[in-house]
Amino acid sequence: MLLPGILDIEASGFGRGSYPIEVGVATEQGEEYAWLVVPEPDWLHWDDGAEAIHGISRDLLSSEGVSVALVADQLNELLEGQILYSDGWGFDSGWLALLYYSARKTMTFRLETLPRILSEFQLSVWDDTKHRIRTEQGLSHHRAGVDAKVLQMTYEATSLLEHQQQLRGPG
Repeated sequence: MLLPGILDIEASGFGRGSYPIEVGVATEQGEEYAWLVVPEPDWLHWDDGAEAIHGISRDLLSSEGVSVALVADQLNELLEGQILYSDGWGFDSGWLALLYYSARKTMTFRLETLPRILSEFQLSVWDDTKHRIRTEQGLSHHRAGVDAKVLQMTYEATSLLEHQQQLRGPG
């Protein structure tokens, strides 16, 4: 089964002025990547509530983060020509655009909304399946690389469930 590439972003907050602080990807081959992003000098917004959710501090970004240019270059190299999917497209597409704008780079892949490739059946079992996977695997919430991988695993699991249901037939 070909898996969709998934992209997830953690941000400094949820409203106006927020910016990407971590970008995570699960590739079509199932590999997981994540980059902490050093905020640009004019990226000043910080929401303590968001930090409490994702657990990424400004100090962590300063000590372990990389530049927007490096993140953009590595994403382009890894994902050129591909379509990636996001479950939070409304936010993630804006944060990704800001990252590329600030890096003065052009994105060489496309980001689409994840529900676009999900069937009605997959949507109906999505939340329960995702929760089960997180619980069984002991995977944390709100870290971009892990979240992207969980979404990809949920896609795979819901696809298999749908296939099994189709084999059983109506009943």
